[in-house]
Amino acid sequence: MTQRVLVAMSGGVDSSVAAALLLEEGHDVVGATLKLWGGASDSGCCSVADVDDARWVASRLGIEHHTFSFGDDFDAHVVAPYVADHAAGRTPNPCIECNRHLKFDRLLRRADALGFDAVATGHHARVVERADGSRRVARGADRGKDQSYVVHMLDQPTLARVRFPVGHLTKADVRAHAARLGLATADKPDSQDVCFITATGGRAAFLEPRLETHPATVVERSGAPVGRVDAVELVTIGQRHGLGLRGGTAPRYVVDVDISTATVTVGDRRDLLTDHVELEDIGWTVDPVDGSLCAQASAHGTPRGCRVEGTVVRFDQPSRRVAPGQSVVLYDGDEVVGGGVAR
Repeated sequence: MTQRVLVAMSGGVDSSVAAALLLEEGHDVVGATLKLWGGASDSGCCSVADVDDARWVASRLGIEHHTFSFGDDFDAHVVAPYVADHAAGRTPNPCIECNRHLKFDRLLRRADALGFDAVATGHHARVVERADGSRRVARGADRGKDQSYVVHMLDQPTLARVRFPVGHLTKADVRAHAARLGLATADKPDSQDVCFITATGGRAAFLEPRLETHPATVVERSGAPVGRVDAVELVTIGQRHGLGLRGGTAPRYVVDVDISTATVTVGDRRDLLTDHVELEDIGWTVDPVDGSLCAQASAHGTPRGCRVEGTVVRFDQPSRRVAPGQSVVLYDGDEVVGGGVAR
């Protein structure tokens, strides 16, 4: 059935090909680029050049193109929580919050107002429909580029209206298709990391003007002081460098961050291991799932066998600690069944 589809075009090759594939299927396609971050960016995302690239691709494909400015929503739902999480000693996932609040909420509401049937993006993920009519996000065909982790939160009404046209393709297939169409984005590098964190300044340059940072003492698990950091708010679980430790010792890793006492605790690699993680804001794609699952705690992390007991994920084998604030996504095979945020 032909649909009227609004395609979120970031200016990259994946969303360019997503629009092209929908056109080839006979849909009525319109492109839209979201202007979210107006500050410095060198990530290959959210820049003026990206808007220009998206507009050029839309022209090449012969479709309309619009630019929607959602900067206020981005500041409220992505940037402000990112700063607040760091102030509380947490390690946030801003790209997940951007997807949750902007690309699959704000954009869908705009699509509704403009009379579109569906919204599409260039994410490497799939939507699968089960025998009972429910839907789940599933891993993309290219495991190295799979983005199911960052779109895991989509609910049933959203999954019914979202399209991921490149989810069944490898990245090489996507680039080859763009080249056949003569799209300028065919060889464009992938965007990297968080759009508002520059490679030159990093988190410190972004956060320090926006929150008050505090020095902290680095201690061994015994309580013995061994180093010092300038900003406890910038330290995360598993961190190894920048802790002020003397050289020539065995590698030490951050195993705990206590903002209230300005204390960072370090240990060896074994001290990073745990048998569980407790989740907050846990949600299920449909209904809670019992039995053996896999948990993934970063966009391209290694899935870990687990079982879920209430809000606690128990790992089959001791696994690396998950930093508070990080999303933990639960999979049954290739399909997302739920997820939450580590406490």
